[in-house]
Amino acid sequence: MLDVPAWSGNLPGQHLDVRLTAEDGYQAERSYSVASSGPGTTVELAVDEVPDGEVSPYLVRDVQPGDFLEVKGPLGAYFVWRDDDPSPVQLIAGGSGVVPLLAMARARAASTATAPFRLLYSARTAGDAMYAEEIGRLGTGAIEVAWIYTRAAPEGWPRPVGRITSADLADLCWPPAQRPLVFVCGPTAFVETVADALVQLGHASERVRTERFGGAT
Repeated sequence: MLDVPAWSGNLPGQHLDVRLTAEDGYQAERSYSVASSGPGTTVELAVDEVPDGEVSPYLVRDVQPGDFLEVKGPLGAYFVWRDDDPSPVQLIAGGSGVVPLLAMARARAASTATAPFRLLYSARTAGDAMYAEEIGRLGTGAIEVAWIYTRAAPEGWPRPVGRITSADLADLCWPPAQRPLVFVCGPTAFVETVADALVQLGHASERVRTERFGGAT
């Protein structure tokens, strides 16, 4: 949780840049999706540690209350959900790609909007799923939630473990005939595979919005 006095508020799905500066002047900058949205100066991030990374290990292990970070944002106007859009919304997350989609699901749950929401979350194991308890609670309300596990599933889970397939998308997502607005976020390979499959299933490409992440170069 960051206290950013000059924060102007953000739309669900937007991100910010965090820049760290070492004592010798070396700087490293990374983008992180914002898990929170709306007005206010408190900004919530969820950071998945990359063991050999330059920024995420510091944010996960070293940063302490009272430390100062340099942030820039909010950023992005394309990968956002606005509550005046009545279209059905399909959220598809891979790993930590759930963070901006959670912001959208939270915003939907807190609003008076009537847009029907579905979230399809692909995680390696139940223990790897971020915000699992909160997502479970959201799934008991107006938001439909489905899970896919790629490495190990809870005992008795009906679907075999494995990567997301076109059949999963056809069975668990809004059909193309309903013209849902689809948001896909996750690692690059995951996003490309899902986006291509959605178009092949008949979803209009302009209705499929993607955000991807990968290792820094």
